[in-house]
Amino acid sequence: MLSVTATKSMYFPYSFDWRGDGRKHERPMEADKQASFNHLSEEQKYAFEMCQSGENIFLTGGAGSGKSFVVREFMKDKSDKEMPILASTGAAAVLLGGRTFHSFFGLGIMEGGAQATFQRVINDNKTMKRIRHVEGVIIDEISMIPGDALMTAEMLAQAARDSSLPWGGMRMIAVGDFGQLPPVTKYGQKRDWAFLNQVWQKTDFQVCKLNLNQRIQNSEFLNVLDDVREGKVTERVKDFLEERTRVHDEDHPGTRLFPRREQSEEYNQKKLAEINEEQVIVDSIYFGEQKYIDILIKSAPVPQQLKLKIGCRVMFLKNDPQKRWVNGTRGFLVNIEADKLTIRKDGGREVTVEKFGFSLQDADGNVKANVIQFPVNLAYATTIHKSQGATLDELWCDLGALWEPGHAYVALSRLREPSGLHILRWSQRSFITDPAVTAFYQNI
Repeated sequence: MLSVTATKSMYFPYSFDWRGDGRKHERPMEADKQASFNHLSEEQKYAFEMCQSGENIFLTGGAGSGKSFVVREFMKDKSDKEMPILASTGAAAVLLGGRTFHSFFGLGIMEGGAQATFQRVINDNKTMKRIRHVEGVIIDEISMIPGDALMTAEMLAQAARDSSLPWGGMRMIAVGDFGQLPPVTKYGQKRDWAFLNQVWQKTDFQVCKLNLNQRIQNSEFLNVLDDVREGKVTERVKDFLEERTRVHDEDHPGTRLFPRREQSEEYNQKKLAEINEEQVIVDSIYFGEQKYIDILIKSAPVPQQLKLKIGCRVMFLKNDPQKRWVNGTRGFLVNIEADKLTIRKDGGREVTVEKFGFSLQDADGNVKANVIQFPVNLAYATTIHKSQGATLDELWCDLGALWEPGHAYVALSRLREPSGLHILRWSQRSFITDPAVTAFYQNI
């Protein structure tokens, strides 16, 4: 496994062996692509070039390092039929507008284990044809894909493509950070990290690690986050947390992060009830095949009923193509109409928000169900899991009883500036990392 850390000193111009003659050539770009490319940092340009190289790539880096941005740029001139993006969960697939890893490879819940799943899927002609006809896949949030699922998928790819090459010659780009959220593991079992499975070494990933945080500029905060990511509660971490621990101010506008969904929903409804305005309920509109609608109800980021009041705090759930807001932007609801909302962004202008379609695709990339709703939700609280990918300016969090590796790191790394952090309590036991993850990153 070749490891490359993308740094300024390693950056070279946009050139590689795209002609296939063993030499590097500068590849011409259309003007709009060149402008977009120029918005990448130098190490992101290097990562982009690695993705263009045709090799199997593991693109990693801490929260805010710009991994998703690189993938978006890479996919601008690619077909999602030839190079689909596969998400680790149904909720992530809906936000990405893509498919899940498990559905693409036909794995389901892997009932009976890896071998039983393999025997079932190998006889599914539709799934095998789908695997056979793609150039490769991009796996988003690879940290949440269990090793046995990755191994089974690789076996299926070899069988579908009738090749003993790793993945049957299919190209793999894995994106994510094992220092963040882990794969779901049954209680008492060892975590089935993908990198511990033999298929990881077999894939021979070239590792590109992004080091520069694009979200955070404060060096003290970055140093603290580095310690937290490694599970080290150093003196500077303790001092940092103690300085920001305070009694809860219920009137403060910052978003509350909770580890459990029920806590988040309860707090949102409690704060909404405190506003002396008429409540407006906006029903989500679903259409498509009923079995997919049932899945979409559970997976979509929007609720079945969006409950709002003039003056309530809301948070955007998706990046705006016109760049008026990003996932995590917050503001106050100023006006409600049947087909649009007016929201005054924190520290910014008022924007008009129309309804948006979130879709659910089947394993072949066909849209099977849609939900139409405003791309916002109440911003008083959300879960740590749902906050992943969001950027926040103000945050209240309880770090007193977390139980998953990476939980505390994901929570703290949502912020741009440490001045926006307010901690209700913290415990050293909440700062968890898996020694296997620490060893993995030390070795790459």
